[in-house]
Amino acid sequence: MIWRYPYLRQRYPAEFRCLRATLNTMMPLTASPRPEPTEAVLRRTLEAHGQRYTEQRAAVYRFLMGTCEHPSADEVFTSVRGEIADISLATVYKALETLVSCGLAVKLTYGDDSARYDARTDDHYHSRCLRCGIVRDVAGEAVSMPRVEVGEGFRVEGFRVEVVGYCLACAAALE
Repeated sequence: MIWRYPYLRQRYPAEFRCLRATLNTMMPLTASPRPEPTEAVLRRTLEAHGQRYTEQRAAVYRFLMGTCEHPSADEVFTSVRGEIADISLATVYKALETLVSCGLAVKLTYGDDSARYDARTDDHYHSRCLRCGIVRDVAGEAVSMPRVEVGEGFRVEGFRVEVVGYCLACAAALE
């Protein structure tokens, strides 16, 4: 398999992680318990939050779970439209917001760009290219909240670390 080639793993860490996660989902190890099917997780979580399960929400969730990228609503719409031809952009926005409110996705907002969505809801960091805007997960373990003084009465709910710079393609284009 691809992870037997360490030079590929070093040269393309994000792609390798995404590929390995995809392969592990498709071919789980026999020693590990089978993960709950995506549809069952979606249905149970939506119902727990008083929301209805719909095919449109399921298609949006399947797309988010199947990508390692952090797509915008427009990108989700373009992809899901291949599966459900009559879905509207408004329906995709509503489905994404429902997934976020139920804790099934995270909305990543940046002051200079449109929101992006991530189905990975655990604590992790992101890198963002300043030129093309692509957002990717950063490998490694998230650290605990640093001790900072934020002011009296301010209730901290979490923190976000974002590494900004230029992706490989954009860095090459700048030279």
